Amino acid sequence: MRHYLDFEKPLAELHEQIDKLHTSDENREGNQKELDRLTRKVREIESGLYDSLTPWQQTQLARHPERPSMLEYLESFVEDFVQLHGDRAFRDDPAIVGGIGRIGHRECVFLGHQKGRNLKTRVIRNFGMAHPEGYRKALRLMHFADRFQKPLVCFIDTPGAYPGLGAEERGQSEAIARNLLVMSRLKVPIVVVVIGEGGSGGALAVGVGDRILMLEHSIYSVISPEGCAAILWKDGAKAPQAAEALKITATDLLKLGIIDEILPEPLGGSHRDRTRMSRTIRDALVKNLESLEKLSPDERVNQRYEKFRRMGYVEGG
Repeated sequence: MRHYLDFEKPLAELHEQIDKLHTSDENREGNQKELDRLTRKVREIESGLYDSLTPWQQTQLARHPERPSMLEYLESFVEDFVQLHGDRAFRDDPAIVGGIGRIGHRECVFLGHQKGRNLKTRVIRNFGMAHPEGYRKALRLMHFADRFQKPLVCFIDTPGAYPGLGAEERGQSEAIARNLLVMSRLKVPIVVVVIGEGGSGGALAVGVGDRILMLEHSIYSVISPEGCAAILWKDGAKAPQAAEALKITATDLLKLGIIDEILPEPLGGSHRDRTRMSRTIRDALVKNLESLEKLSPDERVNQRYEKFRRMGYVEGG
C-alpha cells in the first residue's frame, strides 16, 4: 500500500484505477489501451507536480513515512558495517546510530539519526530525536574517527533534539555545544548528508562538515515551520507561510551558501526508487571524500572554519 500526501491525491485515484485494470481479466485489449492512457496521464501529472513543489510540500515530502532511513542507505552501499553502541556514561540512545564500515576500499565512520521504519521502531528510536547520551555517543565516534584517521560520514534526519525534562537534566545543550566544538577541530574529512529533516541544534550537532550535501526534497532549518508559525503568529496552521519565509529547501540553502551540493531524487521522492537514490548518495560520498583526502589535515580544518564563518552577514554601518 502506497502512502499519499495531501497534494498527491490526484495520483492516488489514477493509481487505484491502474491497479484495478491490472487485476481485471475482462477485455484485455481494451484494458491495455486504458492502461496506456492512464499511465501517460500519471506521468504528465507527476512531471508538473514535483517540478513546482512549494516549501511546505517539500517539508511533507521530507517527512514522508516511506522515506529511506540512514540504516537502509548503509545496507545498500556500505560493506562490513559494525554498529557501535553507548556513550560510556549513561546508556545507548537508539535515535543516534553509528559504527564503522567500508565504501569500496575506504573505511569510514558513519553516524547519524535513525527515525525507524514503522511505528514500533519509531517509538523505540524516539522519532529520531536524540537525548544527550545520543550526542555523546556521536562524540565518542568522532574521537574514534580522528584517532584512527578514518573519514567521518554523517546523516541528518531529525525534527530536532529531544526537549524533555530528563534530556535537559542530563545536559542537552552542553552535549550539542561540545559536538560543535569537537567537529570543528577534527583532522579527518567530514561529509554530511541531509536525507530528510534537518531540525535545529539536533541536526547541527552532527552537521559541522567539510562538505554538506542535501537530498533534493530534504529540509534544513533552525526551527520547524509549525514551531515558527506558533511563535510568530500564535497559529500552527500558518506553517505553510512559515516554510516559505524560513528558506528551508535545498535550493534556497544552496543559494545562501549553507550547503555545497544538491543530490537529485527520483521523481516523487527518494522512496520511489531507493536503489537509485542509494547509488546517487554513494557516488557523491566517494567524489567528495576523494577531493577532501587531497588536502592536508590543517587545510581541512582551516577551510571548514572559514566555511562556517562565511555563513550569514550583517547589514548596516
